Amino acid sequence: MKNPRAIGIRITFLLLPIAISLAIGAALVIAVGRDPLEVIDALWKGAFKDTRKIGGVVNFWIPLTLVSIGLVVTFRAGLWNIGVEGQMMMGALFASWGAQYIPLGESLAPLLHLLLIALAALGGMFWGAVVGALKIRLGVNEIFGGVALNALVNVISIYLISGPWQPRIGGSAQGTEPFPTPALLPEFSARFPTNIFMIALVIAAFLIVMVMLNATRWGLNLKAVGRNMRSALLLGVATERTSLSAFLVCGALAGIAGSYRVLFTFDNLRPLASGGIGFLGLLVVLLLSIRLLWVPLIAFAFAAILTGSTRLQIALQLDSSLAGVLQGMLVLFVILFHGVQEVFFPGTLADDDTVEDSATSVSSVVKENP
Repeated sequence: MKNPRAIGIRITFLLLPIAISLAIGAALVIAVGRDPLEVIDALWKGAFKDTRKIGGVVNFWIPLTLVSIGLVVTFRAGLWNIGVEGQMMMGALFASWGAQYIPLGESLAPLLHLLLIALAALGGMFWGAVVGALKIRLGVNEIFGGVALNALVNVISIYLISGPWQPRIGGSAQGTEPFPTPALLPEFSARFPTNIFMIALVIAAFLIVMVMLNATRWGLNLKAVGRNMRSALLLGVATERTSLSAFLVCGALAGIAGSYRVLFTFDNLRPLASGGIGFLGLLVVLLLSIRLLWVPLIAFAFAAILTGSTRLQIALQLDSSLAGVLQGMLVLFVILFHGVQEVFFPGTLADDDTVEDSATSVSSVVKENP
């Protein structure tokens, strides 16, 4: 039976950062002469006023959740996959190539969609593998390698848009021509403009990764490597292969997220089509302390806030970046209070943050890797 005091401290350290962030946000709103309740009402109407608004939230939730699920995998292995934004863009590039050059008609559109999503996953895996190879073979930290590859893929996309894939009317860095209709993912309906297949794919990816992380030897290997790579290596875990597999899984999911941006959200390839969703996924995962279970819910909350924030400028003449400020403060205070809890109340941390759990995970790996 768990200690009631420990449960109370956990709940307190969960609610305090949320309360403080909301209080500071309210103070900022009051400082510019607005009512915080008006801001909440505008955010709500911007995200949930009707089914079309809800569809917009879901369209942002789909790529954000895919990216966040992938990042949980790399974080579990102790890897800071900052290159996830570039992996999204590489997936978008691969899907864009297929949309323009795979000649399948309307009758074969479902098959074409599967091919384009598979291509996008392949592109994301390729870019993730480059980050992994730089780290494993050349000792380049994944943060620096990821940042460099993010910049490189953006340069490649601009070259393609303004060069080989430029619109027929002439060179432009704004975007390619709209993709052929068979390549575009269809809307469920005009009143709920989202793609049902991608929603199902997100749910399937969540369940599969959940099982893989918690009920397979691969998941135990990831946890062992993330806890202490040197110890895991000495105990017989294939650390390099495990780390590379984490990059591949995350890259595949990020690539699929990128394909949704170009095949549904924009209907063409644009510079920075990823829209910063990869970096937002990092915030989601940090907020959750890499717990996968709550990723879909928290990602939906982030998607609702960002989608609803577009109404702030229209209804209240407030810059929509206010939503980003609120999210940033929330993540900051959650991380801060997690550190305080770890220092002053170490016995109240969640089970998967304890030393005993780490030791059990590593010993389980050793038993399964004779």
